[in-house]
Amino acid sequence: MNYGYIRVSTKAQLDNNSFEQQEKEILERYHDAEIYKEQFTGSSMDRPVFNKLLGKLQKNDTLVVTKLDRFCRTTKEGLELIDELSNRGIRIHILNMGLIEDTAMGKLIVTNLLAFSEFESSMIIERTQQGKAIAKEKPYFKEGRPRKFNKKTIEQALRMLTVNGGGYSYNEVAEIMGISRSTLIRRQNEFRYKKTKD
Repeated sequence: MNYGYIRVSTKAQLDNNSFEQQEKEILERYHDAEIYKEQFTGSSMDRPVFNKLLGKLQKNDTLVVTKLDRFCRTTKEGLELIDELSNRGIRIHILNMGLIEDTAMGKLIVTNLLAFSEFESSMIIERTQQGKAIAKEKPYFKEGRPRKFNKKTIEQALRMLTVNGGGYSYNEVAEIMGISRSTLIRRQNEFRYKKTKD
């Protein structure tokens, strides 16, 4: 049997790492592959779906992933997994690398690639943290994702609400302005709190 493992770290992950893209790449090579999907945060090392798949694999099965970082997070973890699966007679196919050979040379190549992949991930995290630290020093820095609607649009939407003297309900404003009801309520509460403080 052929088994494909797909993992993403966020709901909106791009750069050809989405569920759809990974599944397409695996099924192009292994049409009959049974696909296992998993989503978790980058800081988590727990992979229940992956662990379930490892328990299901049998001798002569093939485990397929699109990239090395979908298979493991660290060099140590990768080498342990490769040893375990090789000893069980299970093939590992990393699509952008090829089949992992259970030879001294194959292990040497994989060790180097795993070490480089781990180093690259650490460098990305370090650069991100440095960039954030620099940004925090700026007077306009705001933690979290940028808001979808600008201040002017939100103010206009709030003025339309009956609670603020307008002629529309939350649902009506949401439909007219394309802003969700929950966002309107949240921003109205912020507006009311600010007004109370002032």
